[in-house]
Amino acid sequence: MNTRVPVYDTGMLIALAARKAKAVQMHRGLARSPHRPVVPGPVLAQVWRPDPATVHAMSAVLKECTVPQARSSPVALRPTGAGQAECIACAAAPDITDWRRIGAVLGVATLPAKKRPDAVDALVAWTAVKHRGAVVFTSDPGDIAAYVDAIGTDDVHLVTV
Repeated sequence: MNTRVPVYDTGMLIALAARKAKAVQMHRGLARSPHRPVVPGPVLAQVWRPDPATVHAMSAVLKECTVPQARSSPVALRPTGAGQAECIACAAAPDITDWRRIGAVLGVATLPAKKRPDAVDALVAWTAVKHRGAVVFTSDPGDIAAYVDAIGTDDVHLVTV
């Protein structure tokens, strides 16, 4: 059985911070998935604000997520009876070629009308593609789909929050 890796975009974190029922229910449903939801660092930075409500909500959410390459983040894969495995896609930081590819995608993606290229959304798409068989939880499926299409894969699924 192939389990899809969950990847959160900014819209999903905003919905979780606002305690939107649909987002909270989906997040809770992922509590037993082998791979924790992936929150790219720039996505977290877009949402984080120092007000108590956001800090409280995001701190609770982040306990069940992984922020790749963040030292204080939970590991990507949950422990199993066989030990602690590691997600290679989460453990490896993007290299210069990856950042160039993300930039190139910004230039060729066919975005929905009135949308402007967004490096964070392109990073979310790249993160999903890197995990092969990921599902992106997003409030802007058109944007993410445009970047995934520009990358050239059909193995990323989108869930609208």
